[in-house]
Amino acid sequence: MPAPYPQEFRDDVVRVARNREPGQRLSAIAKDFGISESCLTSWMRQADVEDGARPGKTRDESCELRDARKRIRLLEQENEVLRRAAAYLSQANLPERFYLLVSELAGDGILVAVSLRVLKLSRQPYYRWRKYRVTASELRAAYRANALFDAHRDDPEFGSRFLTVEAHAAGEVMCERTAWRICRDNQWWSVFGKKRGKNGKRPGPPVREDLVKRDFAADDVNELWLTDITEHSTEEGKLYLCAIKDVFSGRIVGYSMDSRMKARLAVNALVSAVMRRGEVAGCIVHSDRGLQFRARSFVHALNEHHLLGSMGQVGAAGDNAAMESFFALLQKNVLDRRRWRTRDELRIASITWIERTYHRRRRQARLGRLTPIEYETIINPTVTLAA
Repeated sequence: MPAPYPQEFRDDVVRVARNREPGQRLSAIAKDFGISESCLTSWMRQADVEDGARPGKTRDESCELRDARKRIRLLEQENEVLRRAAAYLSQANLPERFYLLVSELAGDGILVAVSLRVLKLSRQPYYRWRKYRVTASELRAAYRANALFDAHRDDPEFGSRFLTVEAHAAGEVMCERTAWRICRDNQWWSVFGKKRGKNGKRPGPPVREDLVKRDFAADDVNELWLTDITEHSTEEGKLYLCAIKDVFSGRIVGYSMDSRMKARLAVNALVSAVMRRGEVAGCIVHSDRGLQFRARSFVHALNEHHLLGSMGQVGAAGDNAAMESFFALLQKNVLDRRRWRTRDELRIASITWIERTYHRRRRQARLGRLTPIEYETIINPTVTLAA
């Protein structure tokens, strides 16, 4: 079964189809994006359901159904806890007896949280009984610090107020004063803040070795990818684009756009490329030393898919020249052609040029006057047009 298309890619294709010129057929748009017409029709039908223009089950309703099934499984576990607890009720009603039961149930796959909730036992005394001498306040502070640390590593430019919002989104609610105190104690300052510490210097996220050395050549697909981020202004504000290019054919294998240049922009582009290309283990992903590519979430995504990270030197544009050349083409052919009123207009124009013109119509001399799609299909037939 082929891997599903990234949701961002689906939304972009539907957006292009809805804004097509009069008389333009859906089959032509589907061909430009390497999908079937029936697939595009299905995506548009689901989008109409999401917008309320057509009856049907939305993604939110599907999520609610999955959550309901999860709750049913939890109820079944709770019933098992009560059944097993009946054997203990005839004995002395000592907490240690129930703690032993909780441990036995955990060994049988019943969640400790479920058992403690059903038996109306406190979590802290149970773990103290298990010789984990951590108070509830210390545990809560650790969870809060962990949430703030994750947000700080992903976006080092955020101050304590923004980190508080990110931690709240991760499920750890706290006031701004508490977040500031934790950040102060751990020296988690915004990179835009005033200099602190000795000479104002603190070690940043680790960089990776340059595995490319300006040798932009590859013998097969998914051997060497280049990535970078560009931006362009609209009347609504800036739109940021992170793209990933396969050096073998010059094809853009993954991209993501957002109104903010955060670490998740690079992560979403990488996940999109992996989903569309399939088996990519061992591929080198080369970038500059931007904070988004040094973020812990991006490094985790590289490790999860068994990719090799590579970085050029500071202030050396030539270390990623092949990717810069693509952005120069995008700048001349799309970004600088007119003033853009909304981010959606610029987004539609960019993805249309990438998928229709750059991939399928623009012939490159280094590929023998073939397009990236034609070159991959001829040289490596295992790569399908929909990859």
